[in-house]
Amino acid sequence: MALMVMGYLTIFCTNTLGIPALTVGSLMLASKFLDGVTDIFAGFIVDKTNTKIGRGRPYELCVIGLWIATLALFLCPASWTTTLKCVWIFCMYAFANSVFMTFLNANQTVYMVRSFSDPKHYVSLSTYGGIIPMVVVVIFNIIFPILMGKFATSQGGWITLIAIFAVPMTVIGLLRFIFVKETNNVDAKAGEKLSMKDVFLVLKNNPYIYIIALATLIMNLVTNMGVNVYYFTDIVGNVGLMGALSAVQIIAIPLMAIMPQFLKKTTVVKIIRIGLIVMIGGYVLNFFAGSNFALLAVAAVMFGAGSMPISMLSGLMIIDCADYNEYKGLYRLEGSLSAINGFATKLGAGLGAGLLGILLGVAGYDGTAAVQTAGALNMVRMLYSLIPAALYALVYLAFHLYKLDKLMPEVRRVNAANRAKKEQKEAVTEEKMEDQ
Repeated sequence: MALMVMGYLTIFCTNTLGIPALTVGSLMLASKFLDGVTDIFAGFIVDKTNTKIGRGRPYELCVIGLWIATLALFLCPASWTTTLKCVWIFCMYAFANSVFMTFLNANQTVYMVRSFSDPKHYVSLSTYGGIIPMVVVVIFNIIFPILMGKFATSQGGWITLIAIFAVPMTVIGLLRFIFVKETNNVDAKAGEKLSMKDVFLVLKNNPYIYIIALATLIMNLVTNMGVNVYYFTDIVGNVGLMGALSAVQIIAIPLMAIMPQFLKKTTVVKIIRIGLIVMIGGYVLNFFAGSNFALLAVAAVMFGAGSMPISMLSGLMIIDCADYNEYKGLYRLEGSLSAINGFATKLGAGLGAGLLGILLGVAGYDGTAAVQTAGALNMVRMLYSLIPAALYALVYLAFHLYKLDKLMPEVRRVNAANRAKKEQKEAVTEEKMEDQ
């Protein structure tokens, strides 16, 4: 939800603060260099954490800082000079993404595998549980444009609009910390002995996490580009229809309810490939749709349904990568693996917003102009159709290199045997100590 709110930062900066689109895009891209450093260290810190309440659970509190920093982005005074505005936006954007979002991403899988011992629960959380945030996001996409039309006519209105979401989302974000405890220990090695050398060794020997990260990056780049508000403003001519389009996407959500049945018959990767083909078709259809709402609605259902496997099942693939690390005799490093994927999430979001500003700026888009040039309108169309289609085609090709799904039966068998041997050895040692 925070990422989706930040997806509207570009249009706030260009149309309310008066910052050039090219400058906004450059600021967001620059912040990603900081992310590259903080993500690696955040994953390392989470993997080394050992507290009375758990390893991943303490970092759930970062949701408070995330929403404070997100709200602060829209508190930037319009009366400031452009330089001061840019400094403020860069700092708050860095706090939100490079610090708080980083730790929330790094702790995700660590927290899950230590709260539930049955792998079937992972599937349920990623599918049935995944329906909940998807419904919420659809509701957000329906409500936000409506509220945006009502409130986002001034900076004070923008602040009110963001606060409407920031306060309840902070409360909801804390529920897991309050009610879900870590009770399962899956570590094959002690986290206290972990060093940065071990992290880099894992990243060197596990190529599969990079394919997952690429898919996450592209999906967040496209989702958070924020071009839809420009498209419905300048091509369709009615920004209010964005909410109606999001409502149509609800049709695709029930597919998540039958996803566990698909997983019994095939692999996660095969489901993702099918989803990618559907998404590509949807974005190609957008190119021909123009202002035709019926065609835009069909396309929205297609790329909405197609995106579900990647967004909901990537966590299962990260757990597989951790199992693969254990199979290779390395640290599992769920935190570091999640941090890599989290970095891809934020990099994709930043690239999306950044490239949007840069490409619109290059095409001559002017947020204060009554009518846009033909070049600017063509760029908006391309960003809403063929460019996302080409990016997802790249992801489809990358997943042909993902072989881990075929290796997993052997990986799980070996890991189970090694864990049984370790438990037996510990039991014998404990028995000897009791005898002594």
